[in-house]
Amino acid sequence: MVSPIAMIQSVIEGMVERKFGRIINITSSSVLMSIEKLDLSSGARAGLTGFLAGVSRQVARSNVTINNLLPGSFDTDRQDAIIARFAQASGKSEDELRAARDAANPTGRIGRPEEFGAACAFLASVHAGYIVGQNILMDGGETRMNF
Repeated sequence: MVSPIAMIQSVIEGMVERKFGRIINITSSSVLMSIEKLDLSSGARAGLTGFLAGVSRQVARSNVTINNLLPGSFDTDRQDAIIARFAQASGKSEDELRAARDAANPTGRIGRPEEFGAACAFLASVHAGYIVGQNILMDGGETRMNF
């Protein structure tokens, strides 16, 4: 939580002076729904989200936006390592675990890195100037909530 805040504080005044800036925090779906054994991480991410909610509105008139992307599972090396670790511990095959993970998501799959990149690029663009202080959940509908 402290490092992202320090980085933002080091650049935000210049953005305000230039009347343009885009800050995108990549946090986690755990901000909205806790993930077992990630309590400290979830708490820090939630704290960052809360702190920046107010800051984002203070700088919005200067065309500076701060938003958060909250990813769920994406097809990354980290996901491969998690699957391999669970396969070794459970005795199940990696393919079997991947299929079960994919089936648990309403889309029937996990996210592709290019989907995440496209969302991030949009938030960084001039076209996202009216999106301020938002938490954009990217998890294929896995987090079950109404609001």
